[in-house]
Amino acid sequence: MADVGAVIRVQLAGRAYDVRVGEGLLGDFAAHCGTLLRKKDVPIITDANVSQHWRETVTVSLMEAGYTPHFLVLDPGEAAKSWAGLEGVVEWLLGKGVERGDHIVALGGGVIGDLTGFAASVLKRGCGFIQIPTTLLAQVDSSVGGKTAINSKQGKNLIGAFHQPALVLADTGALATLPRREMLAGYAEVIKYGILGDRNFFDWCEANGAKVVDGDRVALALAVEKSVAAKARIVAEDERETTGTRALLNLGHTFGHALEAETGFSSSLLHGEAVALGMVLAARYSARIGNISEGDASRVAKAIAASGLRSEISGLGLTCSGKDLAAHMLHDKKMDAGTLPFILLKGIGEAYLDKSVAMDDVAAFLSEQLGG
Repeated sequence: MADVGAVIRVQLAGRAYDVRVGEGLLGDFAAHCGTLLRKKDVPIITDANVSQHWRETVTVSLMEAGYTPHFLVLDPGEAAKSWAGLEGVVEWLLGKGVERGDHIVALGGGVIGDLTGFAASVLKRGCGFIQIPTTLLAQVDSSVGGKTAINSKQGKNLIGAFHQPALVLADTGALATLPRREMLAGYAEVIKYGILGDRNFFDWCEANGAKVVDGDRVALALAVEKSVAAKARIVAEDERETTGTRALLNLGHTFGHALEAETGFSSSLLHGEAVALGMVLAARYSARIGNISEGDASRVAKAIAASGLRSEISGLGLTCSGKDLAAHMLHDKKMDAGTLPFILLKGIGEAYLDKSVAMDDVAAFLSEQLGG
């Protein structure tokens, strides 16, 4: 069996599970899954890009262990996270005779994980699933914590459920096939953990971010392990965002989702790219209201730009106004009693939940950032 570099336990009462991080885990997929695969037929949801690279590896591992894999290969991209996409997955799984006690495998990035996890949550009132994240963003963020969802015309991830996986296998070797843009998008979620709660990790990211994006094995392994450990601690403390602790993980997302909505949730702006811009906006807005210094806000922007990520929304070519972007935020699933909570900063490494932000001021701020 391939060496597992780290095992991070997500501690949830009665539903604890492991996140295994290491290189070469896909080649030993069947061995890692063990008794989770209770029947010989194994349903696997993936997309065409991932299938091209990793279908054979997973197939060989399963067949050598006496299993028969069955693949549903979807078109890549965010469009799969739709009602039609969900229906297609669920009907396929029902056709394969999946039972409540079975485990469905999600082999791919965040789109595949979100869609498969949501399908598992509703299929026969809930069956198990295994996350095999193949992108950096999915390995450090979306595969851990049980948030599953599809998109609506009204916004991103508005239809979904909390449904924890039974196992997460994060094979860092799988990241070697990713285009640089995908690595950058994933790195946004890595540096996020430093900005929101660990200044020392932010310092490390400032010094090593380029190595992570370039695929340096040591830096990449540490980045994934640190990120997963940070998320596991937060999820264990606040699984369903009831205390506000888990909400801190949404740093950059409220601003970022508005940008994604304005660009039609298209490939013109990847989720991680939007989150990176959102974190810069959150830092600058925190400085605007006097929470942090302009210097700290600038430091966040420079660290993100130094990795190769975009740090200015003025270069997106948007024709909307700040008011238009703010309007997208009103569809955010975190709206509560007509109030939209924002994740802002009291300092680098110190995020907090603010329920007193005036949307008119946010609109004016966004207009300034757009250059209008």
